[in-house]
Amino acid sequence: MTVIDTKQPQGKPLTSGVSRQPTVFVDGAAGTTGLGIRERLDAQSDVALKTIPDDKRKDAKAKLALMEEVDLVILCLPDDAARETVALIDSMGVAAPKVLDASSAFRVAPDWTYGFPELAPDQADKIRAARKVSNPGCYPTGGVALLRPLVDAGIVPKDYPITINAVSGYSGGGKSMIESFEGGTAPAFELYGLGFEHKHLPETQLYSGLSRRPIFVPSVGDFRQGMLVSVPLHLDTLPGKPDAAALHAALAKRYAGSPYVSVMPLDDAAIKSGRIEPEALNETNKLELYVFANPKYPQAVLVARLDNLGKGASGAAIQNMRLMLGFAG
Repeated sequence: MTVIDTKQPQGKPLTSGVSRQPTVFVDGAAGTTGLGIRERLDAQSDVALKTIPDDKRKDAKAKLALMEEVDLVILCLPDDAARETVALIDSMGVAAPKVLDASSAFRVAPDWTYGFPELAPDQADKIRAARKVSNPGCYPTGGVALLRPLVDAGIVPKDYPITINAVSGYSGGGKSMIESFEGGTAPAFELYGLGFEHKHLPETQLYSGLSRRPIFVPSVGDFRQGMLVSVPLHLDTLPGKPDAAALHAALAKRYAGSPYVSVMPLDDAAIKSGRIEPEALNETNKLELYVFANPKYPQAVLVARLDNLGKGASGAAIQNMRLMLGFAG
């Protein structure tokens, strides 16, 4: 299926040194993220995909030979396998391709660039120049998008006690979770990660700019894909006691002109109704941010809506890939 909303603009690479069609190898294309990337690559007429025979997928020599031929490798592997492949790429020296890793192995590594182009005004340029980029996690994409502009603006102090609640479709939970939901053996809804060790916490804290570790409460529902990430705030405990308009203005300033991140108006229908569902952005690379508030109370709830397989995974990977190859993102 061609995913129209995640098909980035076509055209010549912006990098003057690349005159031929750039080539990409997706290592681990059988999982949900890898399949989504392959599907989106089918819509990219200006990028050539190189593949390896199934019987050679674990053959280090065959993989090395293929990686010597491509401009970029996208890793859709478990963390340990990603580390092994990156070590192999590092051994290639000047012949090494650029690498975009979709695992959580390198998301807080200091020598990797974080692949959320909207993180800061210069982040897309950093991704363009990087040899190694870590694709963000789905939950952190929403949490960081909501919090980083407010921390940078001084509206939310770095040491503020933040709680992040989130719900995702079951496709983000891997093969066993998908099978349990689609087989009818999973509950309709459940909280998880209640041991306070969820693997997305380190990157959420780091790239939100928080010095205090946030509380993160993820959950999964009986729907395939889609995601809501929410952050409740007591406005009267924040410096200057900001109102909803101040929060909205800080978010809108950060994402002004972004083709994928939208800060929804304070009179949006969802805000007026006080209700929001998680699946509206499925099959897109879009991210919507909301500020829910009631002027009678000094409280607000920030909400991010995205497709956990789109902007939260495969869509973000294609956006980063295009930046790394010298195209517009």
